[in-house]
Amino acid sequence: MGSLHSWNLKKAAKNLLQLQGQRLLQERGIKVKGYPILGFYACVRYLSSGEVFTALKPFFFAVHPDLFGQHPEKGYAVNENSLKQLNEYIESASHDRGVRPTRLTFYLRNGNGAGAGPDPPAPPKPVENVGKFQSVRIDLGQRNVRETVYTILEKCNLPTSYVDSLPKSPPPKQPRPNPFSGPGADHWRPPNAKGAETDIKQKKAARDDLGSFLDKNVEPARKKLHECWPIREEIIRLRKDICDQLGVSDIVWDAGAPVTFESFQAMASQHPHHMEGLKGRTVVFGRDTGVSLDGHVILFSGEVRSNWLDLIKRVHLHDSLILRIPNVESALSGALKDIKVVHRKFQPTRLAETYEVHLRKIITSIGDYRGKNCFPAEWPANLSHLELVVETEAGPLMISPTGQIIVPSSCPAFLLVNFITNHMEEASQKLEQYKTQKYTEIDLHEKCVKVFNLVALQKDDNVTPHLMIECCTNLLARSSELSTLLKGTHLWITTYYSVLSDGEICIPWNWK
Repeated sequence: MGSLHSWNLKKAAKNLLQLQGQRLLQERGIKVKGYPILGFYACVRYLSSGEVFTALKPFFFAVHPDLFGQHPEKGYAVNENSLKQLNEYIESASHDRGVRPTRLTFYLRNGNGAGAGPDPPAPPKPVENVGKFQSVRIDLGQRNVRETVYTILEKCNLPTSYVDSLPKSPPPKQPRPNPFSGPGADHWRPPNAKGAETDIKQKKAARDDLGSFLDKNVEPARKKLHECWPIREEIIRLRKDICDQLGVSDIVWDAGAPVTFESFQAMASQHPHHMEGLKGRTVVFGRDTGVSLDGHVILFSGEVRSNWLDLIKRVHLHDSLILRIPNVESALSGALKDIKVVHRKFQPTRLAETYEVHLRKIITSIGDYRGKNCFPAEWPANLSHLELVVETEAGPLMISPTGQIIVPSSCPAFLLVNFITNHMEEASQKLEQYKTQKYTEIDLHEKCVKVFNLVALQKDDNVTPHLMIECCTNLLARSSELSTLLKGTHLWITTYYSVLSDGEICIPWNWK
């Protein structure tokens, strides 16, 4: 039994040291989560682990249950139980679990306070008479380590001279001087530093200026575009030949390079009898392998041809899946007061099989919600004026720039209901705005192609109609200055400046 008590005592002392170690981490600027437990988390005085152990060592000796070895009726049980509570208190603090202020009772031998200091006295011998012991109540919860240690020693009538000898506040930390600012900074800076900074600022400003960018890059871009033109024509010819040969409706590059097309052509020539399933379909070289919601055959350029062939062999099995999608979307619409379930207007191609799984997941969530709750009373009779897009499992719950409500399939129904309630008006306004802007965008797109005599004008999917309208309007406003520079170019509206290897010029929509 004595060894068990010694183990509890050592464990309590060890946990105290661990907490003080966490305090030291905070002192060095390392964030440690927790509550103000035993004062170790919100202290004004930082004691080292050795100082805490030395200060409390007399206390642990004084309350050791072995003092009651022959008289366990009262003091033995109380001290053992209090030590356990103290251990649990410290354990909770060390694992960032919430704790409350605690009152503990210990029995100490009368006259226990003699002989304290850095070297604590030897443990008192067990006594025969329980009446020689007095009870002491100790409240845990001080917000200062020094005060906590001091209170424990004072309540137990133990000397506090060692604690008193420790400094009451840590020495103030002097901030490190910054050699690159303030007096004497020029001593640390190279002689040409200011000139280099000015050059960097000027070059950064030049990158943001469309005129400067085009002056420097438009001729190399035209040269690359001219050099790649025969390759473009060859790709067009090969695409037409393979479409005629296999009866494919079209071949589209959502991702990949011409080498992907050559691999597909080689596979088709080796397995002509399996290509029957592609008749009347569109083949898309994209970022996945499967069948899209439109029935297009998606081939990932990073996969081997055997995986492509496996998909083509069973492509007909996806037809029934695609036919089920409208019914599943209708079920979701009916579960949410006839809200329109649509697809995002600007997004990569989606696979039908994965999309059906996501739809069913959100339908189940809404069904569980409706079994226990009603929709908010402020909702209209139906939500047919809103559009809902079900995305992948991981993603934000948000309103898109075009007014669509984007929801990940893993979203709990109560969050979706609250989100619709709080953003219904915003979504409706953006939808109405988009209906007008999309026609304005088409008109400005045609004008830019005509005015600047562009080979092509395209944009990234993340450039919404509102941003494209702003970009095209600004281009037309400076047509007299930019028409010569942009003539005969292939222009991409993106979020950055660049010239691609095939001569396409990328400019940000918010160019200056």
